[in-house]
This record gives sequence, C-alpha cells and structure tokens, in this order.
Amino acid sequence: MRGSPALAVAAPVRGARAAAWRFVLQRASAAVLALCVVVHLATIVYAVRHGLRADAIVARVQGSVFWPAFYTLFVVAVAIHAPLGLRAIFDEWLGFRGLLADILLAAIAVGLLAGGLYAIASLVS
Repeated sequence: MRGSPALAVAAPVRGARAAAWRFVLQRASAAVLALCVVVHLATIVYAVRHGLRADAIVARVQGSVFWPAFYTLFVVAVAIHAPLGLRAIFDEWLGFRGLLADILLAAIAVGLLAGGLYAIASLVS
C-alpha cells in the first residue's frame, strides 16, 4: 500500500477547507458590498438633488474621516469579491484552474486594491 490513509484524505480536506473559506469570503464581501452600494447610491442621489458639483463633493470628502474610511472598506470588499467571482467563472465556464489561475486572480485582486486605494488617496490629498 502506498502512503498512509491520513495523507490520502489530507489533500481533499485542505481543498474543501479552502473552498469553504472562499465561500464565506464571497458571501461576507457581498454583504459589505450591498451596504456600500446602497450608501454610495444614496449619496449620489443626495448630491444630485442638492446640486452639488464635483469640486464641492471633493471638498466634503477631503474634510472628512468617514468617507475615505468608507470607500477604503468598499475597495477592499471589491478586491475580495470580484476575484472570487471570477474564479468561479474561470473554473466552471472556462475550465481554467490551478496555480496559473490563482496567480492571475491574485494579480486582479492586487490591481483592484491598488487602483481603488490610489483613487481614494488622490481625493484626500
């Protein structure tokens, strides 16, 4: 007999554990995104109804601690949620999985995070 039975079970358990964490992260980030999207849209409606122009909005964001923190949370949630959704598409529709897919999705996550944080930093500086 090759290898121990414990080793034969360890790899699928690790894979199942990783899949469970991806599931939890996908759903948790979706919940955060749902709240962020509602707040973001309500803010847009408020700004439009009160005739705020871009310069007034930027001034309000720069003078606040809340808005940069809120949009940082929004960006982090997007950087978690989007690559996990793409992973499912890559796997189920395209059959693209493995280390190369993981590297590509990690690069997408880093790109989303970096781009979003850059935009926030540009607003507050």
